[in-house]
Amino acid sequence: MYFAVFLAAAVQIHSVTPALHTLSYFTTTSTQVLNVPEYWEVAYVDGVQILHYDSNSRKIKVKQQWVTKVSADDPDHWDTELVVSASNAQVSKDNLEIAKKRFNQTGGVHSFQVMYGCEWNDETGEVDGWEHIRYDGVDFLSFEAKSMTWIAAHPQAFMTKIKWDQIDGFNAHRKIVLTEMCPFLLKKYVSNGKDFLTRTELPKVCLLQKTPSSSVTCHATGFYPSTASLFWRKDGEEIHEDVEKGETLPNHDGTFQTSAHLKVEVTPATEGEYECVFQLAGVQEAIVTKLDARCILSNARIQKEQDKKKAVAIAVPLVVLTLMAMVVAVFAKRFKTKQHEYAQASITPNSKA
Repeated sequence: MYFAVFLAAAVQIHSVTPALHTLSYFTTTSTQVLNVPEYWEVAYVDGVQILHYDSNSRKIKVKQQWVTKVSADDPDHWDTELVVSASNAQVSKDNLEIAKKRFNQTGGVHSFQVMYGCEWNDETGEVDGWEHIRYDGVDFLSFEAKSMTWIAAHPQAFMTKIKWDQIDGFNAHRKIVLTEMCPFLLKKYVSNGKDFLTRTELPKVCLLQKTPSSSVTCHATGFYPSTASLFWRKDGEEIHEDVEKGETLPNHDGTFQTSAHLKVEVTPATEGEYECVFQLAGVQEAIVTKLDARCILSNARIQKEQDKKKAVAIAVPLVVLTLMAMVVAVFAKRFKTKQHEYAQASITPNSKA
């Protein structure tokens, strides 16, 4: 769906360096989408989800325990957040209807998405903010905080740009929100979640392949922070040709995953040439996985293993049944022999006295 792709791309774009921290909000309003709230929003700190709100529950759900500490010196914080989220829901709903009019649309499936947030460099103290708007998955408007102007990414957005640029104090307020209020809150979150956000977790790295003729995927999952590199080497040198890198995506447990695809035929010769390398920021030693056909998980390999297990599962009972049949035959033969001997010993001579 539109918003799922938008969210994944946004998380990848704002991956941070160890000194750079981010607070990002993603909101989506949609129409006629089954089993999805009309409006929902999520918030991330350094790529880790911390909050969730939707129009069905109308409640803010905290995803990380350390996030709750923000109310220690501001008891009304969550009440304020709830009011802001409810207001955003109504504004986004109105903007969706306005966008539909801009494109001369009425019914059907449509979405209006907003991504906004800020970044803070804890070494230099520098801050910055951003805001991007999409309609039906296509870039629509973006806000440039430094110049306090809106940039129309679509012809239908020029009318909205002109309107917002002309509202007295509107753009100045957006700049304050993005470059002052947002960084202030971000610093609180980073301070409260320092132990969680500064930890390092190494991933599980494996090689995957759909078919023997398809690309070999090096997949790393379960690492933190998101600042990591995954690449292929040939004869010890990083290569870019025949390599396609995937996105860095969040896992549900606060860690991340990524992948790199190598377009090469797996042969005994190539096995000795290629290797996948994962490097996590702040960790000196890399994880190196050599290209080895025996270690590649693939549909064909899995099916082969399953067939082998089935064959063993069938063969074992057959062997047992055969052995049982042999044992029964041996006992039957012995029983007949003993029975015959017993009969011979029990015969009384039929002769006259």
